[in-house]
Amino acid sequence: MWVGLGGGLGSLARWRVGLWFGERYHGVFPWGTLLINVSGAFVIAYLSILFSIDWRERFGTPLNAGVLTGALGGFTTFSSMQLDAAKLTDSGRGKMAVVYLLLSVFAGLVAAILGAWLALLSR
Repeated sequence: MWVGLGGGLGSLARWRVGLWFGERYHGVFPWGTLLINVSGAFVIAYLSILFSIDWRERFGTPLNAGVLTGALGGFTTFSSMQLDAAKLTDSGRGKMAVVYLLLSVFAGLVAAILGAWLALLSR
């Protein structure tokens, strides 16, 4: 129940952020999805470290399941990232698709490391 509720709220937040970003940016590069995934990586790492949650415990307590697995899992979107890359490739922007995928993974990793580091500092 908590995962479903959190996932629904996270998906609505993703939709709202994507809509807001899409209304302001009309370029080709999928900055909205990148922003969503990188910010989600930061928040999930921050909360996991702040509350000492092992990755195997994300599914345990209702709070962990609802927030980490549900809301943040619903907010971030691996499949949209892949679809964005496929659309870039189909439109003849294969190099941009590769840059987008590499940037997404690298920026997400840096955001998670930064989130974890900031959580360690605030403990």
